[in-house]
Amino acid sequence: MSAEEEKEFVVRDRRGVTGSDRASMPSPAAPDAQPHQQAAPSEPHQGSGIPVTFSSFVISLGSSSMMLMGEQIDPHQPPMPANLPQAKDIIDLLSVLEQKTIGNLTTDEQTVLRDMLYALRMKYVSVTAK
Repeated sequence: MSAEEEKEFVVRDRRGVTGSDRASMPSPAAPDAQPHQQAAPSEPHQGSGIPVTFSSFVISLGSSSMMLMGEQIDPHQPPMPANLPQAKDIIDLLSVLEQKTIGNLTTDEQTVLRDMLYALRMKYVSVTAK
């Protein structure tokens, strides 16, 4: 393949690019098109209002596991049917995360993960004992 043929093939990642940014990008058919760096989204946490942190990630997984064990997190939503194998998979995932992050978490993050695992394990045991 010649150097000229390589110049004609340009990959552009346009995910997260707004319409006005896309209009300013060179056309894919343009032979001397320069690669365009992806524009940073103007609002990375649009809509949620909660920053994504390790603790919020653990809490999100824990809430999902609780719901899969039949716990009704939001009283305004109908209860989900229990799915214990999937709930156990999330508990196991958090256990692996606990083992793989030893020495790399803050005290608060360790506490959130340890407490979440304890609560999930106790709930799982009580649900499976019935």
